[in-house]
Amino acid sequence: MNNDHLNRLREEYNEGSLRRADLLMDPVEQFKTWFAEALEAEGELEANVMTLATADVTGHPSARMVLLKGILDGGFVFFTNYQSRKGQDLLANPRAALVFWWRRLQRQVRIEGDIETVSVDYSKAYFDSRPLGSRLSAIISPQSEVIENRSSLEKKLAELQEKTNKGLELKKPIHWGGYALTPDRIEFWQGRENRLHDRFQYTRKKSGWHIDRLAP
Repeated sequence: MNNDHLNRLREEYNEGSLRRADLLMDPVEQFKTWFAEALEAEGELEANVMTLATADVTGHPSARMVLLKGILDGGFVFFTNYQSRKGQDLLANPRAALVFWWRRLQRQVRIEGDIETVSVDYSKAYFDSRPLGSRLSAIISPQSEVIENRSSLEKKLAELQEKTNKGLELKKPIHWGGYALTPDRIEFWQGRENRLHDRFQYTRKKSGWHIDRLAP
C-alpha cells in the first residue's frame, strides 16, 4: 500500500438525502428512527457499534469502539470496567463524544455530552443478562493494565470457571458497570453526491433543541 493507492480509494455517496422537514424535533427520537433503519439495512451488522472518545485531565484524547446497550432517560448507555483508561478519563473529565457509522446507509451520527454512571441496580441487571463467558472475563480482566502474558488471563479464567461449575454465584464486580452520555449536541450526516453531504446539528438550549444545517 502506498499514498497513490490511498488517494484512489473513493466511494460515491448516493443512498439518500436529508432535509430539515425529515427531522423530528427531538434528536434522541430521530436517532432511534435512524438506528431502527440501520438494524434493518441489509448487511448492517452490529449497528450498535460506536466510537467513544474521551480526554484525560490534561486534555489528552483517546478513542475506542464500544457497544450501545440502551437509551436511558435520553442518555446513551454503554458498559465497561471503571478502572480502565476510559473509566479513568471519565472520572477526571466527565464529558465524551460518540460516533456511529452505518456504511450501508451512508450515515453518520455524532453525539457530545456529559457522562455519569448509571445505577448499580441497572448495571447489575445487565451484567446478569450477559453470557457466562462475558461475565467471567469482566471479573478476571484488569482492563487496560499491563499484563505479563495471555496465559495468566486464561489461567484466571479457568480457575473461576471451575469455581462456577462447583456452584459459585457470579456477582457484578464493583469495578464494572454502565455509563450514560446525556447529549447536548447531536449531528446527523447523510452522504451525498460530490461530497456535498447533508448535515444537521441539534444543540440543546434552555428553550429546547435548536436545529441548524451545517456546510459539508
